Amino acid sequence: MLSTYVPILGLFALGGAFALFSVTAAPYVGPRRYNRAKLDAYECGIEPVDQPLDGGRFPVKYYLTAMLFIIFDIEIVFLYPWAVHNDALGVWGLLAMVAFIGTVFIAFAYEWRRGGLEWD
Repeated sequence: MLSTYVPILGLFALGGAFALFSVTAAPYVGPRRYNRAKLDAYECGIEPVDQPLDGGRFPVKYYLTAMLFIIFDIEIVFLYPWAVHNDALGVWGLLAMVAFIGTVFIAFAYEWRRGGLEWD
């Protein structure tokens, strides 16, 4: 019974060993070209400014981009199981998915209207 899990455990061990090797070897093997641009903070395409930590305002596009990512990430998480068991769910599953996609479309339309898809 336990022997059926040996390949899975081996794959996890191989993946962990590769990750550990990659992280430890990268500082020694990788190029060391430091410049000012690499040392600056990068905030999702927003030019970093000197602001106090307790209160600066971020542009709305920062939050809209995060919201867009969350919307489509959640949509994909729900669409995969539905696509796998589409036949077993019947008409009720189809109606539920149409309602879900409609809700996601409303969020997408809001994002589009607020300018979250425009990169200036």
